[in-house]
Amino acid sequence: MTTLSPENSLSARLSASFILEKRKPSIDKTEWDGFFDENGQLAKSRDFICVNILERGLHPSVKTEAWKFLTGYYSWQSSQDERLTMDSARRKNYESLCQMYEKIQPLLENLHRNFLETRNNITCDIQKLYDKDPLGNVLIDKKKLEKILLLSYVCNSQAEYQRGFHHMVMLFQLMVEHDHETFWFFHFFLQKTEHSCVINIGVSKNLNMLNDLINFMDPVFAEHLRGKGAGTVQSLFPWFCFCFQRAFKSFEDVWRLWEVLLTGKPCRNFQVLVAYSLLQMVREQVLKESMVGNDILLACNNLIDLDADEVISAACLVYAELIQKDWTDALSGQDEGDASAMRSGSSLLGS
Repeated sequence: MTTLSPENSLSARLSASFILEKRKPSIDKTEWDGFFDENGQLAKSRDFICVNILERGLHPSVKTEAWKFLTGYYSWQSSQDERLTMDSARRKNYESLCQMYEKIQPLLENLHRNFLETRNNITCDIQKLYDKDPLGNVLIDKKKLEKILLLSYVCNSQAEYQRGFHHMVMLFQLMVEHDHETFWFFHFFLQKTEHSCVINIGVSKNLNMLNDLINFMDPVFAEHLRGKGAGTVQSLFPWFCFCFQRAFKSFEDVWRLWEVLLTGKPCRNFQVLVAYSLLQMVREQVLKESMVGNDILLACNNLIDLDADEVISAACLVYAELIQKDWTDALSGQDEGDASAMRSGSSLLGS
């Protein structure tokens, strides 16, 4: 739960400063191991670790291990022995699901038309992936990727396959060593981010919150988007569907944003503040040139090769400003319209 207070606003501004200035290096293996006692149980609070991940990020040497906690693959309260047991259980559960899928696949092919269509979409999407690095080394296993996506589609009734999932699972495959880890990372990532990238669950909710946020934080821009830019905000759904993958310059930047989303810091629905921050990058041009909807979308689509830390820092500052506005309104009193806007802000933060 988020407490709306000047203290939280100051904390968010400090986090933004830490991120940009890189006052401390990312959390490396030595520091990460120091977060646990001799039995492998946390010696630091989960909140302490998550704030440090927000402000500093994770070194590649600990990213996979840390993500197992962030996604829920491991419990934060577990010991080293319990984690070994859990990893074994995750692997066996994955193997059982694979065996089940092999048994029911003929039935799915014969009785479920959507299955054949989805399998064809997955196959086509995967074939388009470039699977080699500049030296020609193979980066991903497309067959395994296809298998994991089909299994996820069959097992997860809440999240039907959609374009963009193949990129997401590819990034998980690049991060971890085993297939069962890739499968569970994808499964738990969707859960932890409240299915915010799933079209029929979280995307429309994100777009509505983004629209509310623009109205509350930037009335001038909001008025333009309602007029000449009508429909623009609702057309930004690819940002959420792809979880901003296309906006960043490297896989490392995408992982950096995703790990922040998994921490839940500085607030729930942080992805909406990220989207607002991206819109602010084109705001001046949009208003100066009095752009219409299609031109605004083109400007937004041209936001590529971004630095994740810069975007995260900007979103933290938006969060701080949002809290400060709410706090000021609460102190000074507001009319019904302001009160409604303030409730929208509090809802956005998950308070």
